[in-house]
Amino acid sequence: MKKALVISGGGSKGAFGGGVAQYLLKNKKNKYDLFVGSSTGSLMVSHLALGDVDGLKRIYTSVNQRSIFSNNPFVIKKRHGEKVITINHLNTLWNFINGRRTFGESKNLRKLIKNEITEEIYNQILKSEVDAVVSVSNLSLNQVEYKSIRDCSYNDFCDWIWASCNYVPFMSLLVKNGCQYADGGFGCLVPVKQAIMRGAKEIDAIILETEVTQINRMQAKNAFSLLFNVFDFMLEHVERHNITIGKLSAKHHDVKLNLYYTPTVLTTNSLIFDKKLMTKWWKAGFDYAKNKEDETMNAFRADVLD
Repeated sequence: MKKALVISGGGSKGAFGGGVAQYLLKNKKNKYDLFVGSSTGSLMVSHLALGDVDGLKRIYTSVNQRSIFSNNPFVIKKRHGEKVITINHLNTLWNFINGRRTFGESKNLRKLIKNEITEEIYNQILKSEVDAVVSVSNLSLNQVEYKSIRDCSYNDFCDWIWASCNYVPFMSLLVKNGCQYADGGFGCLVPVKQAIMRGAKEIDAIILETEVTQINRMQAKNAFSLLFNVFDFMLEHVERHNITIGKLSAKHHDVKLNLYYTPTVLTTNSLIFDKKLMTKWWKAGFDYAKNKEDETMNAFRADVLD
């Protein structure tokens, strides 16, 4: 029976997903044939396909803004004890003067991907029996595309991971094969249906949002904050649609679907990469998955005793 691990988008909240994945792979000893990721989830599938949880944890607990942005369109400030993002007018203006299509550039993330997802890792996955798939949004053709590592060269696969993580217009836009590509989450934030279409009969899906909306957003103070609010609104509805379609597809194809949501709101801006917070979220993800498993086992024992 083919088993898949699906990881949604969520920027820095991927650290929580890494903690959940650590418990599922290392403690629960789950074996997966297929790994499907969108946005930050695409950054995780290569290491998880090889079971290299330690390597993935090192990445997600050590990155910062400089690790991602070569031209950062944001300034991070503290207000009422919380980190918030405001516009970096100078950097944004510089991008426009140079005729670039986005407010910021994420070329440092592309370098990070090449450094951490090496050609050796790529070849090891190809020699194994597992598959790693990432989603990208083709803005030119107005469609979502799914790229399997088995159909790509090493450099192409790195490009697709980078494109899937690029939250435009704040990050770089990938132009490839005559098309413009951006964040996979714009079209498919939770690619459960894709895992089913690739033959999965049991799926663990890590969703980097709460199951029920728990926040009311503050009113926008400037064009940047308004754009963030609009994007968050759209992505939340894309996520709900993906999950609904995934559940219906799972029921239709008799697929066992296990969903792992974040129990609380981790952050209202997932483009802030804070090492201390992400280390905390990794542990929180691990603890959440462990507690969820314990609750399931306790409920099972209660049913047996009854």
